[in-house]
Amino acid sequence: MSAWRAGAGAALTGVVLAAAGILVGCAGAPAPTTTTTTAMDVDAAWLDGGRLIGVVTWGSSSCVPVAASAALGADGTLAVTLEDAPASEGGTPRACTADHAPRVSLVDVPQGVDPATGVGLHVTYGAGAGETALAAAPGLTRPDTPSDNAPSAGWTGTPGMFAFVTWGSSSCVPAVKDVAATGDAQVTLTFAEPAADRVCTMDMVPRAGLAQVSGVKTASGAQLVLAGDAFAGVAVPIVGGG
Repeated sequence: MSAWRAGAGAALTGVVLAAAGILVGCAGAPAPTTTTTTAMDVDAAWLDGGRLIGVVTWGSSSCVPVAASAALGADGTLAVTLEDAPASEGGTPRACTADHAPRVSLVDVPQGVDPATGVGLHVTYGAGAGETALAAAPGLTRPDTPSDNAPSAGWTGTPGMFAFVTWGSSSCVPAVKDVAATGDAQVTLTFAEPAADRVCTMDMVPRAGLAQVSGVKTASGAQLVLAGDAFAGVAVPIVGGG
């Protein structure tokens, strides 16, 4: 089993025409440029009872993009803009690993989005853009209600892949040790035991992750059981999967 913690490009073109040694155009004028949009694979999952969306992109696992904005358009599509996370403390650029893995970015769901009816997403990240859709999920909370800070999980559109959220210290994110199907409609995700001398900041934030599992026979109505670290058999539904 494997677990993970969720293409961009640009083309610059310029044409200089010359005939009989004579340059055509205004001297000193910049060459014309054309920026192209690159198709980007995108996936998504409902989280936190419909208050959050986990947007999945593929790239360096150590450099997860963050949500810059999310706005509901007149056509009912949710436009999400992702950007690189800020530089590390002191302004040092982040060093990104060269792997190509799925990674998840959390997006606050704006008012006007109703999880009970689903929503289409248009996601941009740099020069890349992609689209996906979240199916209707009846029973989820409207996004303008406060979170209860409870764990949550949701299936993505990739078979066997789900996003999950736990709440707690941003400096003590639980590390996935194992994920396995433990029933026809049950998945157990086990976290590694933390060091005994671990020191955590006192903030309370949503901490997102991704995992993939095989062997689940019924995704709709499936349950995720969290074990290890600070969790002892906490069970939550994995939203979606219908």
